Amino acid sequence: MRGKKRPTISLILTVKDEAASLPGLLASIAAQTWLPDEVIVVDGGSRDQTVAILREWIARLPLTVVELPGASIARGRNAALERARGELVAVTDGGVVLEPDWLQRLVEPFLVDEREQPDVVSGFFRAAPHTLFELALGVTTLPDVEEIRPERFLPSSRSVAFRRSWFLAGIRYPEWLDYCEDVVFDLRLRRAGARFRFRPEAVVWFRPRHSLTEFWRQYYRYARGDGKAGLFTGRHLIRYATYLGLIPAVLLTRDRWLALVAGLGALAYLRRPLWRLWRRREVGPERLVVAALLVPLIRLVGDLAKMAGYPAGVAWRVRRYGPRRTWRTIAEPVNLADAGVPAGVTPAGETRLPTG
Repeated sequence: MRGKKRPTISLILTVKDEAASLPGLLASIAAQTWLPDEVIVVDGGSRDQTVAILREWIARLPLTVVELPGASIARGRNAALERARGELVAVTDGGVVLEPDWLQRLVEPFLVDEREQPDVVSGFFRAAPHTLFELALGVTTLPDVEEIRPERFLPSSRSVAFRRSWFLAGIRYPEWLDYCEDVVFDLRLRRAGARFRFRPEAVVWFRPRHSLTEFWRQYYRYARGDGKAGLFTGRHLIRYATYLGLIPAVLLTRDRWLALVAGLGALAYLRRPLWRLWRRREVGPERLVVAALLVPLIRLVGDLAKMAGYPAGVAWRVRRYGPRRTWRTIAEPVNLADAGVPAGVTPAGETRLPTG
């Protein structure tokens, strides 16, 4: 630990109806090379044996179980942060399994010389598919680590650690959002001056959705969250322009050059997932071909789900906050002095609005 005392570490997560996956996650926490000083799990109202399983582990982990029926993921994480006592907070999620050195890898960057210490350490996450469909879904929706640009990477709250002082300063997970809450949390931290460090060795594994129906529901909700927060508007507009403009134009005009452009664009769109799949060619040639045929279908279903979800989210936001409000102004007040932020660094106009 480079001669420095290890800070107090709280590990927090939220769960709901995770009885099937929870034993694996808890076992992976217990197997960490650096154990957290406390583990706080907030249950959002499970109807299966999730809470019972958690209580069975209290004797084996420094575990606190908080039951908040009906709580959103954001509310659950904030509730855990309110109870945490660690200087550093690591966050993960239900349905994952942690690499044995996950927590150690996340915490080590905080132990260097004070001038080089980050405020946030971004871990990474990888798919652990059980079926051919899950393999195809994983390569279609998740980048490989080599594709990540660390300076732009927004960590998933499946795998991240940060100083709790930022929470004390007023930066919260947005409880008015049911999805994309970790993206907005990351963006708030960036705007407030937090220093991020990418630590790809801090890996968690999770199983992708099991079917097209589950995937549709997931991506519809993600896009609805984008619409509620006002996130990634440009990306969504490009998608609408492609599906509602370019593709109909090709079909109606039958212009060969336009068709060629559209075809090249489609190949470029599928290039990365097919390359990721090729890198997993140890699955065998027959399975590789079937998975490759699934990739365009998964892309199409995901895009259509996003196109359906985004306007639903925008409509929700306009009804509640008006057309000009986005995540930038639907926010909590921030007291940077509580986070130890250097003088001269200020958030860009954080204001508090009712979340109703």
